[in-house]
Amino acid sequence: MLLAMKKITRAMVAVIAALTLIGPAAQHAAAQSATGNTACGTPTHHQFDFWIGTWNVTQNGKAAGKNEITAVLGGCALLESWTGVGGVTGHSLNIYDATRDVWHQTWVDSSGALLILEGRFADGAMVLEGSTIAEKGATPMRQRITWTLQPGGTVRQLWQSSSENSRTWKTEFDGTYKRVSP
Repeated sequence: MLLAMKKITRAMVAVIAALTLIGPAAQHAAAQSATGNTACGTPTHHQFDFWIGTWNVTQNGKAAGKNEITAVLGGCALLESWTGVGGVTGHSLNIYDATRDVWHQTWVDSSGALLILEGRFADGAMVLEGSTIAEKGATPMRQRITWTLQPGGTVRQLWQSSSENSRTWKTEFDGTYKRVSP
């Protein structure tokens, strides 16, 4: 019994030591494995894990806000908590829907905005799209947000919009996420 406990203790120490040396995605996967939660254990479920962490966000070199992304619900979803320099706060819930093979994000903020996006991870980037209507009777606008892990561990978030009938995209936000903590 004592030998078995020593082996378990050594294994736990090794896991904790490894977690301090690896990035958020690997930490998330290791924690999920340690808890026995395999419901969301496929590599596809972890394609967006590069976004996990606490970030300072800038646009054109100026502070835009702070963002904290955490794994929730046993690793099955990511919760975003945004605080913009202008005072707007918001949250999104992000999940891979294996039944439809699609990533889904629902965003809500303190201005009353709702944004529902869906898409996939492709060519090293998470690309989610959806449509919004700013006012009753207004023309719907297509929204596309792309998150790309950059060299050095930063993340670029490019938010673009387009009228439903247009083939051109207007940049709404082009931000750089710099990690404060994993």
